[in-house]
Amino acid sequence: MAKVHIVDVKVLNNPCPFFSPFQFITSLNLCLEILEIDLEWKLTYVGSAESAAHDQILDTVVVGPVPVGKHKFVFQADQPDPEKIPVADAIGVTAVLLTCSYKEHEFVRVGYFVNNDYIDPELKDNPPPVPQYDKMTRNILEEPRVTRFKIDWGGEVCEATNEMEMETQVEMRENAESSLMEPPLKSYIHSESSHSTMEVV
Repeated sequence: MAKVHIVDVKVLNNPCPFFSPFQFITSLNLCLEILEIDLEWKLTYVGSAESAAHDQILDTVVVGPVPVGKHKFVFQADQPDPEKIPVADAIGVTAVLLTCSYKEHEFVRVGYFVNNDYIDPELKDNPPPVPQYDKMTRNILEEPRVTRFKIDWGGEVCEATNEMEMETQVEMRENAESSLMEPPLKSYIHSESSHSTMEVV
């Protein structure tokens, strides 16, 4: 049985200009006992559906210790680096992945489809050869696709976890289906990026 349940994730600041930060309010419930190890949250921008080589980790934050009960926090991360996005994938639909891991094992992944497009109708009809990101808007589709992985909360991953994770990665890139998710944190929070913030609500 999972010790942590993600109750809800809400997108803030949406739609917004391309260079605006990503913001999510995440609600979770720790059911059984205080976790021995901190939770690691990661936000990844899928730069291209053709290859994971263009994925960008926008930020990683570590949250803990997490006491038993219901908690809510804000995860904010900067926009992706435009220079790392293929020109052919600048406009159109891509995805962002919000994941959480315990003892380096991912147990939940919340994926959102993202649409980048120009605001000006003329630029929409005649996109410039060099993408102009300062004239783009970013719109995150509100209904996420949620995938959960079975892990051994004592430290070892269940045998089927790696296969399930590989199948889900392919499905996220090839399948446009979406699904709904199932049904005060006082902690030490560390962010690897000095440009992003995470705060307690």
